[in-house]
Amino acid sequence: MTLKKVKILLDEDVLARNNASEISVDKPDPLLIASKHNDETIALICALFAYGNARLIVKFLQSLDFSLLEASDIQIRKSLTSYYYRFQNAEDVAGIFIALKRLKSIDSIENIFYEGYKKEENILEGLWKFIDILKSVHPHESRGYNFLVGSVPKKASGIGTYKRYMMFLRWMVRKDALDLGLWTKIKKKDLLLPLDTHTFKVSQRLGLLKRKTYDMKAVIEVTQRLRKFDESDPIKYDFALYRLGQEKLA
Repeated sequence: MTLKKVKILLDEDVLARNNASEISVDKPDPLLIASKHNDETIALICALFAYGNARLIVKFLQSLDFSLLEASDIQIRKSLTSYYYRFQNAEDVAGIFIALKRLKSIDSIENIFYEGYKKEENILEGLWKFIDILKSVHPHESRGYNFLVGSVPKKASGIGTYKRYMMFLRWMVRKDALDLGLWTKIKKKDLLLPLDTHTFKVSQRLGLLKRKTYDMKAVIEVTQRLRKFDESDPIKYDFALYRLGQEKLA
């Protein structure tokens, strides 16, 4: 398929899927929970736990009491003592609530991202700034917690895709029938594709990605290709790519 035909396919799919019914109990997605609360902190929790089976992600997120983001550390730990999700035990789940609660007393997530982003309008610099601050407010260390919140890479090469954070940024920055558009300081044109193993393979099959390695270089390559389709909003294609793969249509 030529790139011209791929663009037509994706443009049609973006239009067709840009409605609230695309995310439902029958079509589970963590955005379903994030949309109900319309809050950047809750949305970040939804994004960070968004790995694994979509139904199980949504089931876990539905079980969480987000009012704990206003509670004391002791109360958070007590209330979440029996909670766990895949790599995260109860202490890890409580840890992200404690860290984000403390963060709220410092500044908004948007402002912290913006501090790193604004100099060169670089999404990754914004992310490194945010992860640094998040880890500093609650220096909890464990395999599960480190997987959940990520880390700042020591070198630029060979880093992962940071898919869950890129998805969170899509939700926050873009505004349509699916994405929340709660932020105003970061530009849509600077977003990077939330690349997971499914969208990686779909992008390869459609000729959007030549790179064989699943990493940040692949993210940048496919995003640059999508910018040729829409320079001002390249990541509008993310949800369509994800569903095309999930539904085995591409």
